Amino acid sequence: MQQRLVSGLAAAFALMTAILGLAGLVYSPALLILALVFGVVTYLLYYQASGRMLDRIYRGVERKAATGSADRNRGGFGAGPREEWTPPRQEQRQRARRQQSRRERVRQARQRRRAGGGQRRQRTNAVQQQSGPTIPEAAQILDVDPGADESTVKRAYRDRIKDVHPDASDGDEEEFKRVQAAYERLTD
Repeated sequence: MQQRLVSGLAAAFALMTAILGLAGLVYSPALLILALVFGVVTYLLYYQASGRMLDRIYRGVERKAATGSADRNRGGFGAGPREEWTPPRQEQRQRARRQQSRRERVRQARQRRRAGGGQRRQRTNAVQQQSGPTIPEAAQILDVDPGADESTVKRAYRDRIKDVHPDASDGDEEEFKRVQAAYERLTD
């Protein structure tokens, strides 16, 4: 697309150069100077559209890179890579290694948490079993069968908690705690 646009502009400038050149020959030599300016612009546009300008630039850069040892000693802009510069592929490899080690650390931390979390949960359950009511006692407190499903336990808990809640008119805080402990035992 861009090449077609530049080619179109080159053709328009070439036409203007031809018209100004003829007008300069017929009417005034001053128009020949203007035709010369249009001719230079036409040439540059053609040179760009043909790809020759880009090739020339690349060849110059490659030539400078090949003989760049003298330029490095001088320093300054365009003097080439410095000693601390690392090629892009090497930077990508280093970044990938850092990310890999970070992922590995996260994975290991998760494994430790899983392993430690299970032990903590077992210890917590053991403490609860020692401190709270047994399953038959909890079922008796909520007035359900020891093997009742969770929805039945939930319903019985809600009914029982309404009566013993400390905010209720005839509520009892100790009984409230017992009902909660029984519910937790049966839903664990």
